[in-house]
Amino acid sequence: MIHTVLFDLDGTLLNTIDDLADAGNWVCAQHGWPEFTVEQFKHMVGNGIPKLVERFSPADARTPEQLAATLAEFTARYDAHKEDKTAPYPGIAALIDALNTAGVQCAVFSNKADPLCGKIIEHYFGAGRFVLVRGSRPGVPTKPDPTGVYSLMQDLHADPASTLFVGDSDVDILTGHNAGLPAMGALWGFRGRAELTAAGADALAGVPEDILDYVRTH
Repeated sequence: MIHTVLFDLDGTLLNTIDDLADAGNWVCAQHGWPEFTVEQFKHMVGNGIPKLVERFSPADARTPEQLAATLAEFTARYDAHKEDKTAPYPGIAALIDALNTAGVQCAVFSNKADPLCGKIIEHYFGAGRFVLVRGSRPGVPTKPDPTGVYSLMQDLHADPASTLFVGDSDVDILTGHNAGLPAMGALWGFRGRAELTAAGADALAGVPEDILDYVRTH
């Protein structure tokens, strides 16, 4: 049986895309840059906020200095408005509670900046549902590099043979596989079945309960 489940955050536990898009478009509007639809933002996220900022910045606004300034603008705006429209996906809180009741430890591993991760998880899920919450940290490569996963699993005392990675994008499936873990795709997230299947997902979850079923049978 699976004893540890590592969850991606954006698009897996929380539907954060509207707040991310709003913050990105707010920054674009301040500079007179083109703005983007929510659907377009779904394909910009997943590789961390610095990469998101690079993707919505025009080509002539991508010097290291400009990107650093834009990142600071975006981070401040998003941090102030990250709970305007964001909400857990239906059934996620019940899933985490059921996993905890079954003795499965749950943790979060995201490419979102580490300080933002802890605050947003505690706001929506309270304290105690997740053993550890970890985001992008300086000096640690972002997903799909497995370095951060190895560190998280070491802190959790998690056995790779009984650990599952769950996420909604190809980045998450590759992260799990790069760390030697089975990876399950969440179909309710930002990317969808085709991307998750192409990335080689070991299983797909149409609803959160599918994750619980997988854990109980593997």
